[in-house]
Amino acid sequence: MKKILFSLALLSCVLLIAFKPDLPNENKPVVAIAFGGNAWVHKKDPKATEEIETAGLRYWKSASTVTSIYFKVENVGKVDLALRMKVAHGKSRFKVSYNQQSFTKSASNSNFDTLAIGAFQINKKGYVKIDVQGLDKTGADFGEISHLIVKGDEVTNGLHFVKDNEQSRFYWGRRGPSVHLNYIVPENIQAEIEWFYSEINVPGGMDPIGSYFQANGFGQGYFGIQVNSPTERRVLFSIWSPFVTDDPGAIPDSLKIKLLKKGKGVYTGEFGNEGSGGQSYLVYPWKAGQTYAFLTRAQPDPVHNTTTFTSYFKPSGKEWMLIASFVRPDTQTRLKGLYAFVENFDPEMGNLERKANFGNQWLRDVKGNWTEVLTARFTGDDIAKREFRKDVGGGVEGKQFYLRNGGFFSDDTPLKTLLNRPSTNSKIPVIDFSKLQ
Repeated sequence: MKKILFSLALLSCVLLIAFKPDLPNENKPVVAIAFGGNAWVHKKDPKATEEIETAGLRYWKSASTVTSIYFKVENVGKVDLALRMKVAHGKSRFKVSYNQQSFTKSASNSNFDTLAIGAFQINKKGYVKIDVQGLDKTGADFGEISHLIVKGDEVTNGLHFVKDNEQSRFYWGRRGPSVHLNYIVPENIQAEIEWFYSEINVPGGMDPIGSYFQANGFGQGYFGIQVNSPTERRVLFSIWSPFVTDDPGAIPDSLKIKLLKKGKGVYTGEFGNEGSGGQSYLVYPWKAGQTYAFLTRAQPDPVHNTTTFTSYFKPSGKEWMLIASFVRPDTQTRLKGLYAFVENFDPEMGNLERKANFGNQWLRDVKGNWTEVLTARFTGDDIAKREFRKDVGGGVEGKQFYLRNGGFFSDDTPLKTLLNRPSTNSKIPVIDFSKLQ
């Protein structure tokens, strides 16, 4: 396994040497962009077999399928493009396109080699999308493609794309960058926050499958809404175990998250892979364009050294719905480290944009006093920090914060930007706490 990882890490360096003899203008720098971390297939035929794997484009059989690979340029100019590919059997003919420019090429090499495509003119800074589509073939498929090769002085200086597969970055890069609002809480109440209230409104068309719009995040868990399939949506609330592992089966019984109660129709169980702990979700048909409220409570118990976390969900005009209440062992805390985020958990949907508006954030302390949250810092995950993906955005619209990611938009927001939204004029949430389950 170490040898494989080492090979992947050095692949770009090896490619720079291997491709030189195959391309014109030898004095120009060469950049190899892996399909495995930067490409998506668009299938018109539901029976199409094309897939993006770590090694690149495979099972390329349908002429109706278009495969797109993306990278971002900071400079404009002319580039020479090539493909690192092979055709196991027969001969294939295909088209490579960018905007209104395209080249038709043929290949019949049974081993991986570099095929020069042609010179393309890039006139605009930002994201570039290169499309590849099969035309006709004599073999079983059109071939396999591992890399797009980009050559050109100005354009290759400072390209942004997923550059390596260390720590499974091809997977995370194809999921797309996660973006966050880290709420700035007044120091004098940080140790006394019992309740956290917030709202989410997802604009129409900004809710592709794989989206998770997280409203109430805190040091020990998170609470929000998901798009799980064309027919299923969820309200999800999870608490991490204090025992750090990706395998829920490895957690000792004494450190497992315990369910105290749950709402009607709510599923509860364990989760893993991104930390482990207790999970709950309600299958609920929430809709884009509508506003939903989220309420989370933390109740530390010094006698038993535990903290109980409880979350409620409220569609506009309806009553509060209990999602679940979990007891976290070895924990003494109020609500701290408050945040929200937008992410995509489906790598096949990482090329689509998603957006959510976050508003009316309020904190209620142990004495019943409310404080409005008006400031947040915009941050991103590892893929965003490395600038492997730059389609990240956050800001303020009206009296709401917003987050957006995916879709390869070019007007990115710098990470660590401090955001301030206007006050809602002391519109404190009206909640009858005695009626909460």
